[in-house]
Amino acid sequence: MIENQTEPPIACTLEGESYPERIAWIADLAREGLRSHRRDDLTLELDYAPEVAGRVHEMVRKEQECCAFLSFDITDRNNAVRLTITAPGRARDVADDLFEQFLPTSASCSVPAGSADRS
Repeated sequence: MIENQTEPPIACTLEGESYPERIAWIADLAREGLRSHRRDDLTLELDYAPEVAGRVHEMVRKEQECCAFLSFDITDRNNAVRLTITAPGRARDVADDLFEQFLPTSASCSVPAGSADRS
C-alpha cells in the first residue's frame, strides 16, 4: 500500500523570531479572552469571550498557514467563540506540546474548564 504523500508534516513552518512572537501573541490572546478549555485526547476545545472573536479568527488564519496538519473549527455564538483544534493521530506523541501553546501560561481562565456553555 502506498502512503499518502500529500499529508503535511507534523511541524511548524515558522522560522527565526516568528515562532516566539507567535507564541507570545497566542499567550496574550489566551490571557485576555480565553474563558475555558477542555482536552479530549487529540481534540482541544477553547471558549473565548466574544470580544476577542476577530483575534481568534486571525489566529486560525495564521495557524492554518504554519501548522497545516492541525484542523481548526470555529463556532461563533452570542456569548462565546468556540475554537476546536484537532491533531491527527500521527501527532499523538507531540499533542501535549502542540496544545499547550494555546493555553494560558498561568492556567487561570475566568471560568473553570468544562463550565462553559456546551450548546
